[in-house]
Amino acid sequence: MKITKPSSWPTTEEEAIAIQEELRHQVITEDQLKNVRSVAGVDVDYNNSENFCQGAVAVLSFPKLKVIDKAIAQRPISFPYVPGFLSFRELPVILDALEKLTIVPDLILCDGQGIIHPRRLGIASHLGVLTDLPTIGVGKSFLLGKYEPVPETRGSWQPLRDRQEVVGAVLRTRRKVKAVYVSIGHKISLPTAIDYVIKCSPKYRLPETTRKADKFASISS
Repeated sequence: MKITKPSSWPTTEEEAIAIQEELRHQVITEDQLKNVRSVAGVDVDYNNSENFCQGAVAVLSFPKLKVIDKAIAQRPISFPYVPGFLSFRELPVILDALEKLTIVPDLILCDGQGIIHPRRLGIASHLGVLTDLPTIGVGKSFLLGKYEPVPETRGSWQPLRDRQEVVGAVLRTRRKVKAVYVSIGHKISLPTAIDYVIKCSPKYRLPETTRKADKFASISS
């Protein structure tokens, strides 16, 4: 897999902001997907008492959503938890895990934001730029922006706007269940991202990619 790993990772918020401002201009917001036959999820779990984290990648067949590859890696925790800088905390170990895969996924769904971000470079966009793969942000919680109420039927959504720009969609993946926040990560349009999130979430609120990656990343399991 082609991964542009940085020679070093930032240790301060100022350094991280400079990287985000530089990489945001490399994000592609149009569809550049091949025939999608595999989708992946990534997740990280933490052991704070021993100061290490475990990252996992789960690759699923598409559209059947069966696990066809997985990889796990561990690293020391090197960046504190600060809203808006999740990628600098999680990507080092996620990239380590990605390098272990035998199957390169056609699309990655991230448990976090894409361009729903103050500097338009959340973890999904950051990962997409570094790997040159199409990515989608599927956030569980609100970060920024404004939107109208979302109907309670599955598949309903409303645009999420920040500073007059549509940065994502608030999407209902299950009837009468809390919505998720979908955004472009890299090499995909918002309508296509919404479509794939729906298809990857046939039973539960979160995509199967996220659910499987969360299970594999768990340190206690």
